[in-house]
Amino acid sequence: MGLFLVKRLITLVATLAATSVVVFLVLEVLPGNAAQVLMGPDASPEAVAALTAKLGLDQPATTRYLQWITGLLHGDLGVSHAYGTPVGELVVERLALTVPLAILAMLLTVALALAAGVYAASRHNRAGDVGIMGLTQVGIAIPNFWFAILLILLFSVHLQWFSAGGFPGWGEGLLPGLQALLLPAVSLAVVQAAILARITRSAVLEVLREDFVRTARAKGASPRRVLWGHVLRNALIPVITVMGLQFAELLAGTIVVESVFYLPGLGRLIFQSIANRDLVVVRNCVLLLAVMVIVVNFVVDVLYAVIDPRVKASDL
Repeated sequence: MGLFLVKRLITLVATLAATSVVVFLVLEVLPGNAAQVLMGPDASPEAVAALTAKLGLDQPATTRYLQWITGLLHGDLGVSHAYGTPVGELVVERLALTVPLAILAMLLTVALALAAGVYAASRHNRAGDVGIMGLTQVGIAIPNFWFAILLILLFSVHLQWFSAGGFPGWGEGLLPGLQALLLPAVSLAVVQAAILARITRSAVLEVLREDFVRTARAKGASPRRVLWGHVLRNALIPVITVMGLQFAELLAGTIVVESVFYLPGLGRLIFQSIANRDLVVVRNCVLLLAVMVIVVNFVVDVLYAVIDPRVKASDL
């Protein structure tokens, strides 16, 4: 297990280093001048040049990259050009919304998908299976932002159970914060649960045909114990793969839903920073999202080895 983790950690570090280079280079080729955007179109060339020098944008790309990485290693993310605030404070403030939203959406996704997928597999080719698969097909076809609008019309406009948007802040209490995130989480979870339910069903059906399942049944194990105790664990590897990718997508791809519900999350911060040409914020936020995706994939790899020792043995 130790060698397995070391190899995965080396891959993790190499991927992070390559990702930082790619993020920096991509943002370097974006058109426009951050100093010009901040000063406005009517600013004089001298003023723009002075601000460019103040922001360090006149330095060579290699120098700016090394300064950026050195700052990251020391916990210094720089200061936002547009907000005049340390980037770290902006990111922490927005992550306080985005991460709970992604976790809540993922919990709903897993609960719905595992229940629906296992139920459909246990009733293969019967009415329950056909009905679940039909619902998942509809769920996959519905864009999450359109479903979010339907939720607002139903629960906010007509029933008036939830607010139509905004976030009160965690300082107002846990319950008001969760209430503000519930509808966005549901709108995100519906599509993800539909995908994961279909994959869970396929994986469970494949394991149900294995010899050890017939042996467990022959020994008198109840259908529920066979299904949840034996079959589901052995079907989890493809399911966990998709779960990891979905959680990474929820962390990095909530910008549309955050815009629909007017949530001050990380996605909206990136969108606003791109419009303001605030490359310091964009660069750090994009790298942060990439790091979270890479770390999630690393955790998935480790879970592989925990669930199925054959994965660890084959990698040694």
